Amino acid sequence: MEVALRHFTRDGAYASFDEDVRGMLTPGKLADFVVLSKDILTTPPAEILNTKVLLTVMGGKDTYRDKDFR
Repeated sequence: MEVALRHFTRDGAYASFDEDVRGMLTPGKLADFVVLSKDILTTPPAEILNTKVLLTVMGGKDTYRDKDFR
């Protein structure tokens, strides 16, 4: 799971020559991230499909928020 996350984040930014502005949550980079209902690094693989997206943030702004997420 860690490898898959790295490929979709840091490695994806590197592949598109954007590693200076995205790919990791560090000061000065775009804050694009999601908040999930479960920790997918510790959730059994069969249960990952039941994970809900609670919040999506792009460029530091909410782009999606589940109605029950506070």
